[in-house]
Amino acid sequence: MSTEIIIPSALKPRDGRFGCGPSKIRPEALAGLVESGTSILGTSHRQKPVKNVVKRVRDGLHTLFNLPDGYEVILGNGGSTAFWDIATLGLIENRSQHLVFGEFSSKFASASQEAPFLGEPSVIKSEPGTHPLAVAEAGIDVYALTHNETSTGVSMPIIRPAGTEGALVLVDATSAAGGLVVDAKEFDTYYFAPQKSFASDGGLWIAIMSPAAVARVEKIKASGRWIPAFFDLTTAIENSRLDQTYNTPALVTLMLLADQIEWMNAGGGLSFSAGRSAQSSDILYSWAEKTSYTTPFVIDPAMRSKVVGTINFDDAIDATIIAAALRANGIVDTEPYRKLGKNQLRIGMFPSVDPSDVTALTQCIDYVVEGL
Repeated sequence: MSTEIIIPSALKPRDGRFGCGPSKIRPEALAGLVESGTSILGTSHRQKPVKNVVKRVRDGLHTLFNLPDGYEVILGNGGSTAFWDIATLGLIENRSQHLVFGEFSSKFASASQEAPFLGEPSVIKSEPGTHPLAVAEAGIDVYALTHNETSTGVSMPIIRPAGTEGALVLVDATSAAGGLVVDAKEFDTYYFAPQKSFASDGGLWIAIMSPAAVARVEKIKASGRWIPAFFDLTTAIENSRLDQTYNTPALVTLMLLADQIEWMNAGGGLSFSAGRSAQSSDILYSWAEKTSYTTPFVIDPAMRSKVVGTINFDDAIDATIIAAALRANGIVDTEPYRKLGKNQLRIGMFPSVDPSDVTALTQCIDYVVEGL
């Protein structure tokens, strides 16, 4: 019955895409692909037109994150999933500490545990809906943090842990980069993919690396550790400095990424893009707190993500039915993360999403619930 509910057009958001990745791509960016014609798409990634796109990405991210001297923007194929293995091979010297508070933050910890050439990692866990804190430990050479846990809608501040001199701070920023504020001095590697705040397609990883991180890569490589060519960070660094990737990239992904970065910088930089997400999240959480049948899944407001909102529904209301009704009306990808198993909706609030559309979404949810 719920999927037969017809939401009035006047209530609907202008754009009904609220996915947590892939996320909404701005129509202007799509138009830019068409305008490029045959000058880039379908041409060699070793030649100047495509290398210029890579340069736009690298220079644009340097500006967006206000990177200190010596920090470099490195990129390669494979996405954040590949980067967990890349970091295991090329950034962890012996032992790492991992903060685990959801599905994705657990994956890097698993990769480290399974690596036969590394020592047993330290794993600090907390329940979904919260995040743990790093603790300085002897013998740890990498502290692995997650800026935003996409599965649960929890974000944590990125602060270099006290007493960890000589160790690297690696931050999984897959769903955080571009939508949450961060200070580059607090990390050594901040890695992410383009299909969330950067409104592009997946399959690419980007890593902002400090001089200490680059030095670690070179040290591990010189040690003789076997590293497959595809996962070799020294190769990625060498190619990135030439504004190219080791193997052929998806050019559409690069072009959409470059366009989004330039849109962010033109608007005012990270304060602009993160500000849009903050405005959207204020709208969503305020609605959830004042509505009788909803509550934010993340209890502590300080831990609530500004880019991924998770909203619980009373047991008497089936959130999957609401998501189905929304989808039938062109409002898509509000379903919860499958493995979390909660009666909730999960809302992507990346910078491309207009805050006014989040307001409209809440009105549409109210309309659907009234019709159940």
